[in-house]
Amino acid sequence: MSLLALQRDFGAWLRDGDADAAAPGMRVYQNNYRAALVACLEDAFARTRAWIGEEAFSRAVVEHVCRVPPSGWTLDAYPRDFPDTLAFLYPGDPEVTELAGLELALGEAFVGPDAVPLMQAKARDIDWDRAILRFIPTLDLRPAITNAHAIWLALAEEKLPPPVEILAGAHALLVWRHDLTSRFRLIDAREEQALALARSGLSFANLCAAVVAVEGEAEGIALAGQWLGCWLADGLLTIETGG
Repeated sequence: MSLLALQRDFGAWLRDGDADAAAPGMRVYQNNYRAALVACLEDAFARTRAWIGEEAFSRAVVEHVCRVPPSGWTLDAYPRDFPDTLAFLYPGDPEVTELAGLELALGEAFVGPDAVPLMQAKARDIDWDRAILRFIPTLDLRPAITNAHAIWLALAEEKLPPPVEILAGAHALLVWRHDLTSRFRLIDAREEQALALARSGLSFANLCAAVVAVEGEAEGIALAGQWLGCWLADGLLTIETGG
């Protein structure tokens, strides 16, 4: 048997093998492998763990470890599929999946690429008729149909979390890193759509025109200016000017 085949067989046994059938001394490798995966998920989803409880979280972790083997060279990527496992286990409790998705996004933002944001003081020097908005690479948008963000905040502050609520209207969670802190805020469907247009490469002038076409001139111009101010204040933007 080649070394590569031996490594593949050993990896398959670590994931799926019967510990009782292991040769003496081999079981420790399987135990260490699974313990590392469990610890990775516990660290990545502390608020989710607090929300659903220790016993339920442990069951979810065992289910995930059995269903989803690691696909990357490091454990950094392993938490990415855990919200899908929770969606499978808790189809009637969407806040569980959203809470885990928020934790995942915050963790990914924290280790994401660095970027220098546009400072508000320099914004007045921009030719906004030609400016194309470019966003920092850690920006992420997550679906939001519940108040999972409020639950996360309460748990983070060690306060009693609010009861689950379904949000009125369409919303999303905007997640990013500013300096060394991962942040998020709830946005409505109009801002989410504006972000999608801006991230597609639409110039700011054309973005304003698109918003005006939907909201009317006065409301559209006010909204575009409000969003731009928020994006600058949040440190979400870098700027390129078109030719």
